[in-house]
Amino acid sequence: MTPNLRAALERRLGTAVQRARPLSGGDINDAFEVTLENGNRIFVKTHPSAPSGMFEAEAHGLRWLDEAGAVRVPEVLAFSDESPAYLALELLTPGKRAHRFDEELGRGLAALHAHGAPSFGLDRDNFVGKLAQSNAPSGDWASFYWRQRLEAQLRLATDRGLIDSGTGRQFQALERVLADRVGPAEPPSRLHGDLWGGNLHVDADGRPCLIDPAAYGGHREVDLAMMRLFGGFGSPVFAAYEEAWPLSPGAEERIPLYQLYPLLVHVNLFGGAYVGSVKRALSECV
Repeated sequence: MTPNLRAALERRLGTAVQRARPLSGGDINDAFEVTLENGNRIFVKTHPSAPSGMFEAEAHGLRWLDEAGAVRVPEVLAFSDESPAYLALELLTPGKRAHRFDEELGRGLAALHAHGAPSFGLDRDNFVGKLAQSNAPSGDWASFYWRQRLEAQLRLATDRGLIDSGTGRQFQALERVLADRVGPAEPPSRLHGDLWGGNLHVDADGRPCLIDPAAYGGHREVDLAMMRLFGGFGSPVFAAYEEAWPLSPGAEERIPLYQLYPLLVHVNLFGGAYVGSVKRALSECV
């Protein structure tokens, strides 16, 4: 931890930092377990060149998800998007998964989604990883999913030379039929927005917690498709979700459609190794 970050935390929290222990596991930020002079331990993450507004957006997303009272998220203690940029959170001491952890998570996610959102999108833009994510509100899910999700990431990947013209034409074909592919109309759900296994945490009591959101109002199948993309979630999670709030017909067939967005994000974050996965998912959608 740099002296500047230590000083910024002390000014904001009103107590001295005794020690800071680096933590592993993040792909983008540096993270620390910080012990304060008053004995409290907190979690701090920082980035030397964080995009403007990144930590404020994450803090807002955590508080927005917490409003649902459905799944635990860490309490926001402080943040700054000026150098040194940081986000200070309640430290979630990890524990062993409690009995029926998966079932609690599935029911909690259903309750989070059912809490709803005012529109598709959000009242502010945010980030997925370190990439800007536009949340311009819309009353139409198919239009929002194309314009603010698929098209935005496709344009970025194309400009970087990561997506070839043939794949671009397939996306254009998807745009023409997307309204018929997104499934029956549903009200906007309150989404985590980046729900892979690394963003699921177990607290000291063995209960599920969600971290690192890219939150917005969207179709609930987006979170569920992301959960299936890289693993880390057991079948009892999905069974409990389905019992709490059954999915609309055809949800299984729509999984590749709703995995396209996180796959495009991974292309733009990590490079061309994910292009093949984009093409495979796309081929199941058009």
